[in-house]
Amino acid sequence: MEPFKEVFNRQSISKMAEHLNARQCGFDQEGFIAFATEGLSEFELKQRSERITEALYKYLPDEFCRAAEILLAILNPEENISISDQGTSDKGVSGWLVMPMCHYVALYGKGHFHLSMELLKEMTKRSSSEFAIRYFLLSAPEETMAEVLTWADDENYHVRRLASEGSRPRLPWAMQLPGFIKDPTPLLPLLEKLRDDPEEYVRRSVANNLNDIAKDHPDLVADIARKWMKGASKERKKLIRHACRTLIKSGHKKCLEALGYKDAQVELADFSMLTPSVIYGKGLEFEVTMNSVSDEDQALILDFVIHHRKANGGTSPKVFKWKTFNLAARSKHNAKKRHSIKPITTRKYYPGLHQVEIIANGKSLGIKDFELVMQQSCA
Repeated sequence: MEPFKEVFNRQSISKMAEHLNARQCGFDQEGFIAFATEGLSEFELKQRSERITEALYKYLPDEFCRAAEILLAILNPEENISISDQGTSDKGVSGWLVMPMCHYVALYGKGHFHLSMELLKEMTKRSSSEFAIRYFLLSAPEETMAEVLTWADDENYHVRRLASEGSRPRLPWAMQLPGFIKDPTPLLPLLEKLRDDPEEYVRRSVANNLNDIAKDHPDLVADIARKWMKGASKERKKLIRHACRTLIKSGHKKCLEALGYKDAQVELADFSMLTPSVIYGKGLEFEVTMNSVSDEDQALILDFVIHHRKANGGTSPKVFKWKTFNLAARSKHNAKKRHSIKPITTRKYYPGLHQVEIIANGKSLGIKDFELVMQQSCA
């Protein structure tokens, strides 16, 4: 399977050049291809996209308005491009090749605000302008946010999704929006508009936006969750749970209560480490039995925490989702878990004592040690 960065390869760049050549008199098609593909094999995805943006700047007309006409003209005429069908064809440019076009608008369109908004709106219908719109939210926040609010009512679901995704305070792989990190209240009318959108693609973006906000304003998101749960459809309930995933993992009491999870009235009757010694690359296994000490049924979120050993001998906790269930009054529940401990790019493992902690509705029920053994071939 070829690397994902190959979405920007000589073939796709040549196809873009064909469309540009058809729309721009005197366009240097061969020059564009040569410039955009120079050193391409050494570049990663983002570098390749930026190189194409540089080629657009070099070979499109100097006048932004004329360049904008050309960029609009080469877009695939089909507006509702499926996210599973993101390739450029003989009809026009769509999919990943729109990314460097959006970046071109972000870099050179600030002096033409309304035209740039039109461009990004049209481009997002064929891919996503979520990274590019952030340049305008930073340089002209009030004017851009007013435009973004109108997109929440657009008939095209890609545009509605852009309104939420592009304004996320902490969108991964993108510039942060410090103004919204400090004060997210301008986002709330937008998210309110989109919370019951008919498209899950849009609703999931709303959830991700709220999850971003929760990292800096947990009580605010807990209050929103409580408000939105009133009369909520199953689709909105799913959105809220996804929006609150960080708060649920951290055991945020106010959020858990908003979702209907009260203090867990349970006792850990048994907690067995089935693998007290775990070989790196193998699986950790443990089993718990818990008893209800309540005369009422309970909704429970069961999580576990791995306290990973660090190089200095201390530990670093990582919460993992386990299961949600209803526990009948004065009843018993048994659960068994296997958790792989294997090489991953985001964590370096160290041998020695680690710990597993059991959490129910944010409340710690018990903790056990296990030893991680590093095989010579994996060390």
